[in-house]
Amino acid sequence: MLSDSRGDVDPSPEVPSGLFAWDTRFLSKWVLTIDGERLHELSIDDLQYFECRFFLVPGEPTHYVDAKTSVIRQRSLGGVFEEQLTVLNHRDESVVLTLRMEIDSDFADVFDAREARPLLGRTAKFVEQGRLRLHHQRDRHIAETIVTSSEPAEIDAEGLTFRIELDAHGQWSTTIRAIGTIQGAGGRDVRENLRGYQEVRPEKGRELREWLDRAPKLTCDSETLEDAYQRSLIDLAALQYVGLASPMKLMATGLPWYMTVFGRHSLVTGFQTLPFMPQIARSALWMLALLQGGRVDDFRDEEPGKIMHEIRYGEPGGFEDTPYTTYYGSADCTPLFVVLLDEYERWTADADTVRLLEYEARSALAWIDTYGNLMDDGYVWYERRSPGGLENQGWKDSRGAIMYADGRLPGSPRATCELQGYAYDAKVRGARLARTFWNDPAYADRLEREAADLRSRFNRDFWVADRGYYALALDAEGGQVDALASNMGHLLWSGIVDDSRAGQVAEQLLSRPLFSGWGIRTLAYDQAGYNPVGYHTGAVWPSDNSLIALGLRRYGFADQAARLAVTMVEASRYFGGRMPEAFAGYDRRLTRYPVQYPRACSPHSSSAGTILVLLRTLLGLRPHHDHLTIDPAIPERLGRIELIGIPGRWGRTDAFGRGRVRLEPE
Repeated sequence: MLSDSRGDVDPSPEVPSGLFAWDTRFLSKWVLTIDGERLHELSIDDLQYFECRFFLVPGEPTHYVDAKTSVIRQRSLGGVFEEQLTVLNHRDESVVLTLRMEIDSDFADVFDAREARPLLGRTAKFVEQGRLRLHHQRDRHIAETIVTSSEPAEIDAEGLTFRIELDAHGQWSTTIRAIGTIQGAGGRDVRENLRGYQEVRPEKGRELREWLDRAPKLTCDSETLEDAYQRSLIDLAALQYVGLASPMKLMATGLPWYMTVFGRHSLVTGFQTLPFMPQIARSALWMLALLQGGRVDDFRDEEPGKIMHEIRYGEPGGFEDTPYTTYYGSADCTPLFVVLLDEYERWTADADTVRLLEYEARSALAWIDTYGNLMDDGYVWYERRSPGGLENQGWKDSRGAIMYADGRLPGSPRATCELQGYAYDAKVRGARLARTFWNDPAYADRLEREAADLRSRFNRDFWVADRGYYALALDAEGGQVDALASNMGHLLWSGIVDDSRAGQVAEQLLSRPLFSGWGIRTLAYDQAGYNPVGYHTGAVWPSDNSLIALGLRRYGFADQAARLAVTMVEASRYFGGRMPEAFAGYDRRLTRYPVQYPRACSPHSSSAGTILVLLRTLLGLRPHHDHLTIDPAIPERLGRIELIGIPGRWGRTDAFGRGRVRLEPE
């Protein structure tokens, strides 16, 4: 539910708002008035991720001292959208008031709502006994929003009206509920999008307490780090949902635009959270295995063995206006699936899952060498086949994200550098799985030979010798797409970087063109296409930085990893402890605080996971056989860090360290 600071929904293309479920907007207008006058906020209590409370008065701010009426809107979201309205009379005499809730729904798809595109089909409104029913139909697809009230109301096609009389210093309350439903083409399978009415607050409260109790306990000298850790755990809880086809808890990617499963962010979040909540990784692996590509389908960019990019539930996908019901347009998810499967076993000792997913892992590895190897040169390439699909299919998937240093865009296909690192890592890890769990040493030997060959060729073909960094990509002619970008930090994480060049890579990543003082930019500021508020062309992505931090530690650059970690922790303070999807890449010395990125998702799953990775990096946590290796490298200004109850194949263990790394102020 997205609303303004008064709790109202009155959307515009600039600020889309409303009640959304399964990628459909079920309420597009929800505006409260008293005697025809809009209300003004006094304060907002963000009680839990599933409930909040607005304190309001009629009139403009100058009327505060004279307010004779106040309103409390308390809302919760779970099986139903529920809003309890309480009106208080502060007079010494009785009063008659007219309370009005204007209600409407356009049933727009989430991206149609963002872009203000018109909806196909027809809508209608029905005033029925005790309820308002908003109706949308396109062919046999039917969506409805049903609104009821606990107190009698005058119902018309535009909303609900309450005429109330309050005694002196009296109060009055009603609870308004909205339930969204979708009826599919079969006509009989009616699904309540919001899962039907239930008392959600006690249950949700219990679930949240249990979630937090299962996580390791953090105590440290840095209040900022403690706040960010707690916020991250709550955000990860808030982004969980139960899918339509499975009882498993899944992780939505981000609010508001990506409240669904994305292969990439499911895998990255699973990796980030392994030392804290390994069940996230397990659910991601099983769901993505169930949805693994099994055929060639150009409309969805699907291929056998390929791991899904994104799943959407909205009407445009159902009518194939877009390919996104189940879309496969990403080249990074498939190797990352194997990477996560191996890492998951290293932390959990869950050999059964590794054996049960052998076919899916082998299929993913086969995709790397067949469909991923578009140019038959041993590299992973991508090229869009679906007319409605993504032009860029790496983690930087926005249009224009992959460019030369002079700002030109390469043609297709493209082979970005991090894809090769992921493929290398997948082969190395696949070899371990084949030798240890699948009883196939010959396959393991083959994968190791292929990985070594890929590493050698990559360090030859992607290295920009005269500038001392790895190219962002290769173009269709095999030339280097020579922009200086953050992608090469993922190469350290994967282990494909030649040891002799790792120091140069680390130096470039933390140089002024790439490092803003709050984090590493997606594109260096001295590149022609740089834009500090460019989604993948200059903004800072916490999830990107989390993988870079792991890579720096992998190659022994503990001080550099600590510097990156502490600046990201400090940035979180300016976002209320929550790391957003991205923030602007302005230099720290220019702005003195990190600047919001417009339309960034917040919360965002792999941004919430970033703080957990930074803790792992600072404490030097690494699974080693049946015990946990701890090698702290903590900046002085964070002080002591203690993490109690880290889950893993060793049961539960603790880690602590004290800040000894001395860093210069940014």
